[in-house]
Amino acid sequence: MRPPVIPANWPFRAASRHIACKPHLWHVQDLGSGPTLLLIHGAGGATHSFRHLIPLLQDRFRVIALDVPGQGFTVLGDRRRCGLDAMATDIAALCAQEGWRPCAVIGHSAGAAIALRLAEIMPLRAVVGINAALGSFDGLSGWIFPVLARLLALTPMVGALFSRMIGTPAQVHRLLTSTGSRIEPAGEAQYLQLVRMPSHVDATLAMMAQWNLDGLLQRLDRQGLPCLLITASRDHAVPPSVSERVAARMPQARVVDLAGFGHLVHEEAAAQTADLIRPFLAPCQTSAT
Repeated sequence: MRPPVIPANWPFRAASRHIACKPHLWHVQDLGSGPTLLLIHGAGGATHSFRHLIPLLQDRFRVIALDVPGQGFTVLGDRRRCGLDAMATDIAALCAQEGWRPCAVIGHSAGAAIALRLAEIMPLRAVVGINAALGSFDGLSGWIFPVLARLLALTPMVGALFSRMIGTPAQVHRLLTSTGSRIEPAGEAQYLQLVRMPSHVDATLAMMAQWNLDGLLQRLDRQGLPCLLITASRDHAVPPSVSERVAARMPQARVVDLAGFGHLVHEEAAAQTADLIRPFLAPCQTSAT
């Protein structure tokens, strides 16, 4: 596999590297020192989504952010491995290969589901979910949406078609604001770069087609480690009630809401987000890296 070129304006480009760990060629960014934190973005995102949060954590932690398979600048090695269990298994294998022993995982949206699945297969001390996408589809969408996603994911060239359809500044702005968030122009430009990558769009569709949270949701009462679920009152993508229902079933979970922000709260309100994360993860600073 040949690593893709990372744009010159990509946040923390100097900290980027590619790591081969079967079946994928991973894009990771490694910054700071101290106990290790693993950062996992949501569907359709990349490491850039943590661009404002990383500087607020790297003074206390070694922060490792990665692009999930096929999205951002990670090269997808097996298109069948875009679901929750496969992604978590492959990320755990990457951590084992590289000798990373994260004390905690921070996941945004679908990345929070991956974080909780990792907690079942890795010895973590804590999980942070930011606007965690931990709900199942209801009603007709429960079967229409997955079937539609599968059909789109199986259609040749659909990634290129979607890139052309939504790869304009106006469409990306509309998509981002529909989540309830307002981010700066540079951040919007980075999302535009992503949606103009057919491979990124194709992998995001494959992730949606293969996504299944049923097993994870059924086991929530067994999640015994501390879990902080950060919500945002203006989130139009994943309402705070999703985290509230999940926390009610987890022995050591708590929910904290940041009023006035949307689904990309860690991008538009990084300081407030970090102010919640740092004290919650303070016990991790007593652990080995």
